Amino acid sequence: MKQVVQSFRTGVLAVEDVPSPLPRAGGVLVQTIVSAVSAGTEKAKVDLARKNLLAKAAARPDQVRKVLATLRTEGVRATYNKIRNKLDALSPLGYSAAGRVVAVGDGCDGFAIGDLVACGGAGYANHAELIWVPRNLCAQIPPDVAIEEAAFATIGAIALHGVRQADVTLGETVAVIGLGLLGQISVQLLRASGCRVIGVDLDPWKVELAAKQGCDLALRRDDAVLERVQELTHGRGADAVIVTAATTSNDPIVLAGELARDRAHVVIVGAVPAEIPRTPYYEKELDVRMSRSYGPGRYDRAYEDKGIDYPIGYVRWTEQRNLEAFLEALAAKRLAIADLITHRVPIADAVRAYDLISAERTLGIVLTYPDEISHAPIITAGTTRRPAAAKVGVIGAGAFAGGVLLPALRAMPQVSLAKICTASGTTARDLAIRQGIGEAVESIDAIIEDDQINAVLIATRHDQHAILAARALAAGKAVFVEKPLALDRSELDTVLAIGNPALVVGFNRRFSPHTDRVVRAFAGIGARTIQIRVNAGVLPPSHWAHDPEAGGGRLLGEGCHFVDLAHVLGGAAITRVFAAGRRDDAVITLEMANGSIATIAYTARGDVASGKERVEVFGGGVSATIDDFRVTTIVRGGKRVTLETAQNKGHREELARFIAMVTRAAAPPMTLAEIHNTSLAAIAVNEALAVGAPIAI
Repeated sequence: MKQVVQSFRTGVLAVEDVPSPLPRAGGVLVQTIVSAVSAGTEKAKVDLARKNLLAKAAARPDQVRKVLATLRTEGVRATYNKIRNKLDALSPLGYSAAGRVVAVGDGCDGFAIGDLVACGGAGYANHAELIWVPRNLCAQIPPDVAIEEAAFATIGAIALHGVRQADVTLGETVAVIGLGLLGQISVQLLRASGCRVIGVDLDPWKVELAAKQGCDLALRRDDAVLERVQELTHGRGADAVIVTAATTSNDPIVLAGELARDRAHVVIVGAVPAEIPRTPYYEKELDVRMSRSYGPGRYDRAYEDKGIDYPIGYVRWTEQRNLEAFLEALAAKRLAIADLITHRVPIADAVRAYDLISAERTLGIVLTYPDEISHAPIITAGTTRRPAAAKVGVIGAGAFAGGVLLPALRAMPQVSLAKICTASGTTARDLAIRQGIGEAVESIDAIIEDDQINAVLIATRHDQHAILAARALAAGKAVFVEKPLALDRSELDTVLAIGNPALVVGFNRRFSPHTDRVVRAFAGIGARTIQIRVNAGVLPPSHWAHDPEAGGGRLLGEGCHFVDLAHVLGGAAITRVFAAGRRDDAVITLEMANGSIATIAYTARGDVASGKERVEVFGGGVSATIDDFRVTTIVRGGKRVTLETAQNKGHREELARFIAMVTRAAAPPMTLAEIHNTSLAAIAVNEALAVGAPIAI
C-alpha cells in the first residue's frame, strides 16, 4: 500500500510502498478515503526533521538528556546504535482520516465491515491507504456528513477540547489568537455555542476568512487590537482567550494576557512557548489552562490502545466522544468545514501537500485515495541474494531488535535475513531496507509457512511471544524469542509442549564472556551466595512494559534476565522463589537445588550515574564481581584476576550459538529444562509478590 513517510535524519518526504498493517484485536482496519493534513502539528514535525543534528538537539533538549544518560550507563557503542537507529527510522505522518471499515477485530462491538468512520491518533490514522485504529479512536460518520469534512474530525476534536477547556457559556466573549485551521474551527464552534467571538491573526486573508465564518470582530495583529476589544466588551476584556497560534514567539501569550478580563481563562491549544509575563497574569489572576490534544484519554494507553472507556458519569467528553460531537455538529450544519478546504491532493502527489503548507492562502489540505489499494511486493536487494544456511524470518522489531539483534545477524555470513513482518508496515519496510532483509511481508503466515525459512526471530511485545513461538516451533522452525518467553504458566506450558528443542530465549547475559569467566571460576564448588543489584532507571508510568497484559510488568519483562543469570551462576535449578516490594522496586530471593541462594535487588529509584548492574558471587573461598559487564574481578587465595572489556552483555555470543544450532546442528545453547525452570521462576516472582509467601518451583 502507499503511505507518506519522512526520514528523521534527512527530512526527506516520500510516498512509499509499505506492507499493510496487521489486523488485530481491539481495533478496526480501515481503507482510507480522505485524510487531512495538519498545517500546525505536521508542519512542526516536518520542519524538525529537516533541521541539522545540532538544531535537532537544540529543539529537543529532553532527548539530549536521555542520550547522555544512556552514554553513562550503556557506553558509546550502545548509545551510538540507539541514536543511529532512531535517526534512520522512517516516520509516518498524519493523524486525522476517514474511510471505510474492511475488517473488525475482536472486542470491537458497534463496528461492522462497510461502516464509514472518522479516525484519529498519531501512529494510527496515518496518511496511508490502509490503517489500523483502536476502537476508542474511531467514530461512526453520520449519513448526512461528507466524507471529506469527516476527515477533519480529529483536528476538530482538538479545537473542541480547547473550547471546553475555556469553560465558556452562552453570551460570553472569547478571543481566538491564531486563525489557522484550528483557529477557524474554534471560531465556528464558539459561534455555534452562542458566544461572541474575536479573532486575531497576522495574515489578513485569514482574518477576512474568519469574518466570513461569523467572527464578531476579526483583527490583524497590527490593528489596535486591545482598544478594539475593550470597546467591544465595554472595557471588561474577553471572558476567555484561546491561543491556537503556532509560533516560536511568546507574543500570543503576551497578547492573551492583555485581552483577558480579570480572572479570565487563557487556554493554550497551539504550539507556542509558555513564557508567561508575570504582571498582567498576576494582577488579573488569570487561569492558564493547557489543552491536551483532543480530550481525556489522550496519552492513556488503557484508553487508547486497550479500549477501556471512562464512565460517562465521571468523564463526559473523552477523545471518542469529542470526535462524535464534532461529527454531529457537521451533521446539524452548525459547522462549515468545506469552506476551509483550500487544496485537494492525490496521495501519490502527497509531497506537494507539504510544500503547500507554507504557501499563501492555504488552510485545509486533504489527501485523496484511489478506490483500489496497491499491493506491490516489498522486495529489497537484501541478504537473501547470498547463499546461506540460516534463512531467518523476523516477526516484530522494536528499537532493541533493530539496533542490536538484526545488525548482529546481518554481519554473520551464514545468515540470510529473508523476510520481516511487523504490526506497522512502515517499520517492516524501513528495517527491510536498512538491515538488508529480502522482503517485507503483510502476514505472519508468509514467514511461518515458508518452507525455505528455517529460523524465526520473534521480537514483538511480550504478550505475543508465547503464541508466536509455539506456532513457529510447531512448524519445525528454530526459534529465537526475545525474553520473556511467556507471561504465565499456561503460556509457558503451551510452548514447551511442542517439544521442539530448537528454542533459544533472549537471556543474553548468561552468554557474556564476563559470566563465562565467573562460571569457570566456580567450577566444582557447591553452594554459592549470589547478590545481583539492578539499578534499572525509571520508565514512565504509561510505558507498555508496566502493563501486566502487554508486558507482564518490569519484574517479569526485564527481571527474568537476572533470574536466569542467578540460575547460571548458582549452578543448579531454582527450587523456591520469594519476593517483597512492588512493580519496579523489589528484592527477590531464589533458592537452588544445590544449596545456592541468590538475591536480586531490582530498583528504579537510584541515580543512573552509579551504574546499572553489579553482580557478586561467593563460595568455596572464591569471590567474584561483575560491574556492568565491563569489569570482572575474581579473587582466590588472596590473588586478584581482572577481565576488562567494552560493555558486553552477550547478545552477539548468544546469536552466534543460535545460528550454530541452525547451521551446524550444534547442541541447543539452552535446554528446554533450563528454559522451563528459569521462565517458571520469573513468573513466580509476580506470584510471590501477590501472595506474600514463597512459591515452590
